Amino acid sequence: MPVAVVTGTPTTDADTLLDALSEVQDDCGLAVVQAFDADHVADRDHLQRAFDLAERERGRGDAIARDRAMEVLLYAAGRRQIERALTMGAQPDEPAAVLVAGDEDAVGRGVPAVQALDCLDAHDAPLGDPATLRAFFGVGDAELAVAGGDLAGLVHERVALLVVER
Repeated sequence: MPVAVVTGTPTTDADTLLDALSEVQDDCGLAVVQAFDADHVADRDHLQRAFDLAERERGRGDAIARDRAMEVLLYAAGRRQIERALTMGAQPDEPAAVLVAGDEDAVGRGVPAVQALDCLDAHDAPLGDPATLRAFFGVGDAELAVAGGDLAGLVHERVALLVVER
């Protein structure tokens, strides 16, 4: 299923943003719209992989959460504990990455709808603060060196390992 990522800065509290995103999801017929703290997102592939794995496991009847968006958040965080995964959620006045997923037509409608939200100042924002990613995903110097400095690759691995850690 196609996904897109819209970046920007939330201008309201998290609940207002999530309510607005839920409305876009319903109005556009999207599978998932979920907001993340951009510093915790290694790259766009990180969110694509989290969505794909969450959808695969839901299709197998092995979902961790009842809510689809929460399931994607858990996979993106590489954690089964909702409280720990929520620390990866978007915060007011901090760069955010919003995952927009669904069929092509729904994503085509959803991206401009997210960009037009009053509670999100949509603009290009960098993804993946290395210090934040290393702390959140527990990547030490030795592991990073063995991976040839590929921090995004290690984050992708953490996402994939959530399936194995059942």
